[in-house]
Amino acid sequence: MALICSAFSFTDLWTIISFSYTIFVVIVVALVIAEKREPVNTLAWIMVITMFPVGGMILFLVFGQNHRKQRTFQRKELVDAATIDQLCHEQLSGLADQESLAMTDKSVVRLMLNNNKSLLTLHNRLRILNNGHETFADMFGAMAQAKEYIHIEFFAIEGGELFDHLCNVLEERIREGVEVRIIYDSVGSRQLKNKDRDRLIALGAEVKSFMPVFFTRFTSTVNYRNHRKIVVIDGKVGYTGGVNIADRYIYGRKQGGIWRDTHLRIEGEAVTMLQTIFVTDWSFVTDGVVLNDAKYFAHSPVEQVLPVQIATSGPDTPYAAIMQSYYAAICKAEKYIYLSTPYLLPNEVIVTALKVAALSGVDVRLLIPVRGDNIFVAWAGYSYVDSLLEAGVKVYLYQKGFNHSKFIVIDDELCTIGSANLDHRSFEDDFEIQALIYENSVAQELKGYFLDDLADSKLITPDEWAQRSKWRKIMESLSRLLAPLF
Repeated sequence: MALICSAFSFTDLWTIISFSYTIFVVIVVALVIAEKREPVNTLAWIMVITMFPVGGMILFLVFGQNHRKQRTFQRKELVDAATIDQLCHEQLSGLADQESLAMTDKSVVRLMLNNNKSLLTLHNRLRILNNGHETFADMFGAMAQAKEYIHIEFFAIEGGELFDHLCNVLEERIREGVEVRIIYDSVGSRQLKNKDRDRLIALGAEVKSFMPVFFTRFTSTVNYRNHRKIVVIDGKVGYTGGVNIADRYIYGRKQGGIWRDTHLRIEGEAVTMLQTIFVTDWSFVTDGVVLNDAKYFAHSPVEQVLPVQIATSGPDTPYAAIMQSYYAAICKAEKYIYLSTPYLLPNEVIVTALKVAALSGVDVRLLIPVRGDNIFVAWAGYSYVDSLLEAGVKVYLYQKGFNHSKFIVIDDELCTIGSANLDHRSFEDDFEIQALIYENSVAQELKGYFLDDLADSKLITPDEWAQRSKWRKIMESLSRLLAPLF
């Protein structure tokens, strides 16, 4: 031992460690570059790995892998893939004869059939639920009428008055023999206490956590979360949108006020598509249990023609389908684009599309919260405002609480309501769901709600925005650089 110590001085040992450390960093950085991500994303990871080599490597291995390319998540289709391909082919062939769809709609429908196998449903009845009060009153009322089953899937389920109300409804229905299955995201529902989860199980509900993680209080940004919101009742009524089971949507928070959100009630063929997605997710969280009984796919016939596509995206799909649908719709706009999002962290594709639309004379209006629930995410989002204003995009700051709505309305023809935010996480990492609606009256109704929200908002002027402090501009730039890691 003495000979070894004499042979290697502390300086020599430090040199060896430093050299190994440098090689280690270079190899990891090379792996990040080889992923061929967007430049901003790549630079963010390189900065983290360079500044914190060991910690950065661990973060990259845990959170930075591109699971869409690696296909770590495999889709468990409800029916044979060849059957889906055949149905998509038939719908693609029949689009030219579909009189209920405008030309813009047909191009988006075609895109979603090709990139996501999102089948078009024609016969539906919809109701826009424009806030938490409307959503929970309607949804709990429908649950109370359930005869066969209630399927529930939410990113966030939290204890409180709404949770108590949910439990009371489910207890009464389970007593009458109704099956109840619940999926919650383990990170999004980190405020769900064990006693509340046990309460649901004690009632007789089957409760599953999506991709459980340890120390959930410290993992609010773990990748690949299930951000979807789905409720299906007897195959007859379905719900999707942006609302979670949490009191803040009705009673607000001490800081930030009530969370303003938009949800959607669906009856008709599109409910079957919501059910298909739930069954696929249930198979994932139960390691292969497939709910294939015919009763799970019965739906009430609706004669009204109202075309709807239910689209999904996530690391289990080959394309960022929802992001592509946004891009295609924005590029086709001729009159206006009204977009509401709580988080403004778009990729360059969406930013460019919005700028080009505004520069082409389209009335582009973007509604974001005046303050977010995460200051760093809010700062990163504000960093995009300058260039959008320069291109002629009108940006509004919602001031009546926290605007959590995620919807787009385009030209009184097409609108979308769902769970996807305008950010990298929703586009690439999380499991999302979105309803694409191709009907003028629904688009006009949603447009009216958007304009109502503008009345509670402040239009940003370029001169006013330029007066921000230098400190705030610096924080916005730094936050934007790290945004892919949020």
